[in-house]
Amino acid sequence: MNSLAIEPKENEVTVPQTEASKDGIRTNGELSAAVRAKIERNRQRALMLRQARLASRPFATADCATSAKVTKTIDSGAGFFIDEEENGEDEQRRKKVVHQPAPVLETDYLICDECDKPFMDSYLSNSFNLSVCDKCRDNDERHKLISRTEAKAQYLLKDCDLDQREPVLRFTLRKNPHNPRWGDMKLYLKPQVEKRSLEVWGSEEALEEAKEAREDNRESQKQKRFNKKVKELRRAVRSSMWTKDISVHQHEYGPEELVDPEEDLYRKTCSSCGHQLTFEKM
Repeated sequence: MNSLAIEPKENEVTVPQTEASKDGIRTNGELSAAVRAKIERNRQRALMLRQARLASRPFATADCATSAKVTKTIDSGAGFFIDEEENGEDEQRRKKVVHQPAPVLETDYLICDECDKPFMDSYLSNSFNLSVCDKCRDNDERHKLISRTEAKAQYLLKDCDLDQREPVLRFTLRKNPHNPRWGDMKLYLKPQVEKRSLEVWGSEEALEEAKEAREDNRESQKQKRFNKKVKELRRAVRSSMWTKDISVHQHEYGPEELVDPEEDLYRKTCSSCGHQLTFEKM
């Protein structure tokens, strides 16, 4: 069949076609009223959701940064992985409390015993409770540190005098210079040790007398040990010159003597050593 072409009539008016989608969105390149209403509803819904999220996070930052759960994968070492969730909101809720340092009052300052100047902190005040600033500290003479062994030997102090007598002497610990693996050394302040020795002995004269008596006792003990060693040496030399007879003695008995005829007891005597042997004849 032949197709028939329909030609427009002279009196027909041609209407321009509109550009439309499935919902009739555009008409002559403009949005329709229904589309604009839908866009406004979506915008309002988005604003409401945003306000709801802000209300649930009162400690959110000023720039409205969102915090999401971060999943951290950890290898358990047993053939499977563990998912650990880190919540950013909990970190934001944590607050760091910073305590401001208290103001330093004038009454908190210490007065140095050497220069009479106020100071706030020093090595001697912290370690030995001595009011001396670091500028006046003399490590060679006045504020010298001595070991525990030296304090006991030089000032004739005992362990109870250092550890139990009130007030207990303060000390500082340092590594042993001879061998770091040994125990730490206890260092005491020399002026405090001298003061404690005066408390124990009463005066310096009594301390000197005790030192002299101990020195004399030490010398006498040393002389006794020396004499003992000399005696042992002389005995060793004398024993090396004398030879001991280790041969076996053989008795040489004389004639028999009758002691008791009724019991038939006889006796004979060794002519060299005088040993007597008593026997019975059957």
